[in-house]
Amino acid sequence: MISRVIIRNLMHSDFESVRALQQKVYPHLKPWSIEQLENHIKIFPEGQLVAEYEGKIVGTSSSLIIFWEEYGPLNNFAEITGKGTFNTHTPEGKTLYGAEVCVDPDLRKRGIGKKIYSARRKLCKQLNLKRIIAAGRIPNYHKYADKYDPHTYAMHVIWGDIYDPVLRFQMKEGFQFCDIIDNYLTGDTHSLENATLIVWLNQEYKPGKGEKDESKNSSDTV
Repeated sequence: MISRVIIRNLMHSDFESVRALQQKVYPHLKPWSIEQLENHIKIFPEGQLVAEYEGKIVGTSSSLIIFWEEYGPLNNFAEITGKGTFNTHTPEGKTLYGAEVCVDPDLRKRGIGKKIYSARRKLCKQLNLKRIIAAGRIPNYHKYADKYDPHTYAMHVIWGDIYDPVLRFQMKEGFQFCDIIDNYLTGDTHSLENATLIVWLNQEYKPGKGEKDESKNSSDTV
């Protein structure tokens, strides 16, 4: 199946399909509005992707570019994404921020997510950005909240003691766990509104003229 999945840029004709997929994947959260999607492809069309299989949208990915030095673990989804408008997109930034990825739950474990993540890494390299940073949901956390705080829960997932589908998948895709963001996504009852701050470093990044190398004292760091 994976060879027949096409990753391409989001188009206006995809909007309703994307909204329906989001509603299916996250029934407890509001999908992107038409106005938000319009803004996404107006501001940063390269960062808005869909996975298409046999003419159907089976996955979607939204991202923007930011200066990470202006944010951190204390900033939530609304602050980093401009309440989902992506008005915080800064082309001069060095960080690709992953605002969302979702895959049709009926087609998971078919390689769709891997293709989407691969496309994101390719975009990061093409734009010569330093990193991809994202905040991942921890959908199984509510099952363990009476026993662990979210950071300890994440550690147990990393150690292999607890299975969490999102964090485990992101680790396999080369992301590193950095921290926990409290009160990240309003309405995410499964994660109890917590999220993992994760990063993937672009080893092919080349500093521009006059720019200090990351390892030599750059302030735009995780």
